[in-house]
Amino acid sequence: MPTLVMKFGGTSVANLERIANVAEKISREVERGYNVIVIVSAMSGKTNELIGWVNDTSDIYDAREYDAVVASGENVTAGLMALRLQEMGVSARSWQGWQVPINTTSAHSAARFVSIPRDNIEAKFAEGFRVAVVAGFQGVSPEGRITTLGRGGSDTTAVAFAAAFEAERCDIYTDVDGVYTTDPRITAKARKLDKISYEEMLELASLGAKVLQTRSVELAMRYGVRLRVLSSFDETDETSGTMVCDEEEIMESKVVSGIAFSRDEAKVTLVTVEDRPGIAAAIFGPLADAGVNVDMIVQNISEKDYDEVHPGAVTDMTFSCPIDQINRARKAMENAKANGSINYENLIVDADVSKVSVVGIGMRSHTGVAAKMFRALAAEGVNIKVISTSEIKISVLIDRKYIELAVQTLHDEFDLGAPADDV
Repeated sequence: MPTLVMKFGGTSVANLERIANVAEKISREVERGYNVIVIVSAMSGKTNELIGWVNDTSDIYDAREYDAVVASGENVTAGLMALRLQEMGVSARSWQGWQVPINTTSAHSAARFVSIPRDNIEAKFAEGFRVAVVAGFQGVSPEGRITTLGRGGSDTTAVAFAAAFEAERCDIYTDVDGVYTTDPRITAKARKLDKISYEEMLELASLGAKVLQTRSVELAMRYGVRLRVLSSFDETDETSGTMVCDEEEIMESKVVSGIAFSRDEAKVTLVTVEDRPGIAAAIFGPLADAGVNVDMIVQNISEKDYDEVHPGAVTDMTFSCPIDQINRARKAMENAKANGSINYENLIVDADVSKVSVVGIGMRSHTGVAAKMFRALAAEGVNIKVISTSEIKISVLIDRKYIELAVQTLHDEFDLGAPADDV
């Protein structure tokens, strides 16, 4: 029988009523002839509750025990889901990570997959079981300890199982009915996409779209797993949701497919840094060691860089990072200055910026996208602070107060909206 992987997030399994609703969807896929591997998250809010208990118990906790506690939320959901399916007459069995086993590295709370052997689950399918309900977000280390994969890890678990079992498809059920051209809460003209390429989805996910976890898209692209994003609260069929697939499956796409944004960004500038070989490594090495997620980087000619005797002696270095990492970034730079690895005159932080990005595989073969984007923002009085580009995206940092205006403007400028009768 063909295998189908279905993943259900926390809101989809938030209570017994919703678990029953999900079980109906699983049952229908069994009736269609699939052996189904179901990946479940913890019930909505439970993971935060468990993390809170750990923090209240210990300020400096053992990461191995943290994982043991936090992984229990998914175990509860898996057991309840299997029980519900059994009550409906569907032969189901729940699986915790160590029972599969989902083999991971030993990096607790940030583990990565090593292997997922098929033998145990396939043996149960051969016995006549039709559904394996697997606790997402968790695995087992080489030392035999429970590990967790980090937030959003259940998405990655689902894609990993789809790759390991060569599933026909991996369906990711969420509280939205697909991937949209932008956040519908920003503009009512946002349109659901029928298909989107792996590369576009990866860019959108990394740039702020929260539909899929970035690691799950990376894994799907690497192993060619066809992903479908759809709502657990709607009636679904083979055409529902958004398919994330190879570019070749998309007959014709627009130049720009979507507008992504991230509100909580910060811009950091090191003023008058010495301009010499190795200065970038001296700056960004300590930032990496401090766990600062640097995104956009710009090196400028400093206003003091006009020394006729030593031209090019100093430069300004600007980078962006998440706003909640500013203190880490500041401390890393201060420490680097104190130990003499770098020197700078001033460190300036702008914590009132946001990032807006246009994404599309069509940008590879079309010119003028950047000019069109910049003209549209200029016409609305939106000043651009930093620009970053790749083959299929252009990102800009702007003042946070203009974020909604910028998204709406660019969505209209690139004609991404739904037809009038669909709005």
